[in-house]
Amino acid sequence: MLGRIFCQRFLPAGSKVQNSAFLFPPLPGQDSSLRWNGQKYEELPIVHIKATYNNTHVQVTDHAGCSLLRTSCGTEGFKNAKKGTAIAAQTAAISAASKAINKGLSFVRVLVKGLGPGRMSAVKGLAMGGLQVVSITDNTPIPHNGCRPRKARRI
Repeated sequence: MLGRIFCQRFLPAGSKVQNSAFLFPPLPGQDSSLRWNGQKYEELPIVHIKATYNNTHVQVTDHAGCSLLRTSCGTEGFKNAKKGTAIAAQTAAISAASKAINKGLSFVRVLVKGLGPGRMSAVKGLAMGGLQVVSITDNTPIPHNGCRPRKARRI
């Protein structure tokens, strides 16, 4: 009710608000009307992208975390230093997207972890492969002051 009053107060004069669900996101515990192929956001499959400096791994899981498929730059035929490039990550993501489409997936959420050169190229490769990316979440671990460094070297 408060959202509806707030909407009517700040909308232009003469505009009618039929449903405030489209103006505000749902509160925790409330059901959302947004659906992708009849699936809620929580039920969409998740694409985990781990971008390291030497390789990029792409794994597709269902919403519960069970692995459906996985690929990496190394499995796509790239060797040594070429595995850490953006082109290799994009190729791995296109391959993962085509395998996911063959399994019947079309809409996915994306979780990106790591600071490698293939992190954005992999997301672009998923879209180029035909998957519809609903959301992108950065899950990179950040140290809060981390481990104690080694003692200084004296010469």
